[in-house]
Amino acid sequence: MAVLFAGLWSQAGWAAPTPTFTVGWSVYAGWNPYYYMARSGILKRWADKYGVIIKVQRFDYAASLDAFVAKNIDACTMTNMEALDMPAAAGVDSTAIILGDYSNGNDAVLVRNSLKLSDLPGKPVLLVQKTVSEYLLERAMDLNGLSGQLSRLKLLNTSDSDIVGAFLGNKGNQVAVTWKPLVSEILAQDPSVKKVFDSSQIPGEILDLLVVRSEVLQRSDGSGARFAKAVTGAWYETVAQLTGSGAVASAAISGSAAASNDSVDSYKEQLKTTHLFTSPQLAAQFASSPDLKQKMELVRQFCFRHALLGQNILSVDDVAIAYPDGGVQGKKDRVRLRIDASYSQMAAQGKL
Repeated sequence: MAVLFAGLWSQAGWAAPTPTFTVGWSVYAGWNPYYYMARSGILKRWADKYGVIIKVQRFDYAASLDAFVAKNIDACTMTNMEALDMPAAAGVDSTAIILGDYSNGNDAVLVRNSLKLSDLPGKPVLLVQKTVSEYLLERAMDLNGLSGQLSRLKLLNTSDSDIVGAFLGNKGNQVAVTWKPLVSEILAQDPSVKKVFDSSQIPGEILDLLVVRSEVLQRSDGSGARFAKAVTGAWYETVAQLTGSGAVASAAISGSAAASNDSVDSYKEQLKTTHLFTSPQLAAQFASSPDLKQKMELVRQFCFRHALLGQNILSVDDVAIAYPDGGVQGKKDRVRLRIDASYSQMAAQGKL
């Protein structure tokens, strides 16, 4: 009887739990589709195909990065800059498996009273410091021959939740550096405000990624790799809907807009300045291109210059980046961020 009971228990009552993964996302035009992907059933269908469970959890941006570094979630949407200055700088070996888009006008430098970039030194500049906003401002100054004036900029660290009110409430010679939909909100409320620089002038430098802890991808049972295949397949199906036509596209756009309580028109306006990699082929090509290395070199030097790679980092090469071709920026024994094009390539080849 005991043997029979043990046999029944092993067959019916002791099945291994289905591997479960959590993806953190925050509100942004290029990340809102994760909300639609989960609500529409696309993500579950792909997860079922690969025998995993994938949960999607919304965070404020900073909180999502903290959760990822603390290993409370398995994957997280973030920019290339934050991938370096948060998990990589904290010693968390991470892998970017999806290059979703780059900001192509979403981030902007806003002024009043016909100010030019050369007028900015000494003027109050409202922005979230040590983020892509400060990176954008430095690139604007540098590309216009004004890098020697950077030390004269008067930066006022202002949270994204406060920047619209602070800028609109002061009609003086203040400057704001922020991103959409905040940029659109400011421009709509004050027609005297003008853009003097935006991210369309540095294409491909502010990238939006899905990053997974490398240890998750390397799980010995293969579940991490199955998770990566499932979320990649779901992403490209979602992007195909989002950029398609007819009722399917309408549902994807309205479903993604609902992620941030945006109107459809507002979300469409944000998408116009978001360069989505609309196919896995395009994403894989960019991930494998020399162009990406050149852009990441600019980003990592900015992070090092502002001590964002860690207090005890003495060289920019101490937080290294590995690329699909095997190349490494930095010390090969210090790789903390990996750009992986293999899942996009599998999607492109119809192998997911």
